[in-house]
Amino acid sequence: MRLFAAVVPPMPVAGELAEVVSGLRELPGADRLRWTRRHGWHFTLAFYGEVAEEPLPDLHRRLARAAHRHSAYELSLAGGGRFGHRALWAGATGDVRAMARLAATAVAAGRRAGIPMKDERPGFTPHLTLARNNTRARRGGRGGQGGPGGPGVHGDQGEHSGHGHGHGRHGDRDVDLRPYVEALAGFAGTPWTVSELALIRSHPPAPGMPGAQPHYETVALWPLGRPESGPPPEPGPAPESGPRPGPAAHPESRARRDRG
Repeated sequence: MRLFAAVVPPMPVAGELAEVVSGLRELPGADRLRWTRRHGWHFTLAFYGEVAEEPLPDLHRRLARAAHRHSAYELSLAGGGRFGHRALWAGATGDVRAMARLAATAVAAGRRAGIPMKDERPGFTPHLTLARNNTRARRGGRGGQGGPGGPGVHGDQGEHSGHGHGHGRHGDRDVDLRPYVEALAGFAGTPWTVSELALIRSHPPAPGMPGAQPHYETVALWPLGRPESGPPPEPGPAPESGPRPGPAAHPESRARRDRG
């Protein structure tokens, strides 16, 4: 099964971003982009790829320990950026260093469970993929531009589906993503507390269906922070489909933003 560790924003926070994305989809060329679906939005922490059944119990144990070693932290959706001509993403602000530490631990958990982990570029950019160009990725456009943090660690894993970057006609020009990044520059979402680490399975889209996207299934959830006493809790129940959203955004933070 194809797996990755992730942080999932709560539904009200995703709703704020969805309002912004609806405006982005009115920009010139938006109909030529492949837009991700709101119910699948997430921040990838570690991409494990195809994982056999044998290392799964060890991976679960190591991710549980990783979650217990990290405290909950505050995060907000903010701004955006792009990976060359390939992908448009929304960024994040807040305790990004805590998120980077959690990501590094999730990567280490996979490696120690015996999962071959690809070498990642240095640095970490939390990013939530919004859209991709339909034409095939250009080899020279791997760097990340725009948004907080610079180049990304997990910069675009092909929607975790392994199905490439679309089937545009040879010679088609990619949509210029710079206007979209500029439109995202002023976006600042409501802060929320990241309190869970999710292990998510990516089901590839049905073959032969243009525009089909992968389906995400939350396999397990672990609370961040070490329990006060007793053994670590078992992973929380996963919803029937789609990543399970995190806890709701702080009402106090929303009130402060409204007053400001």
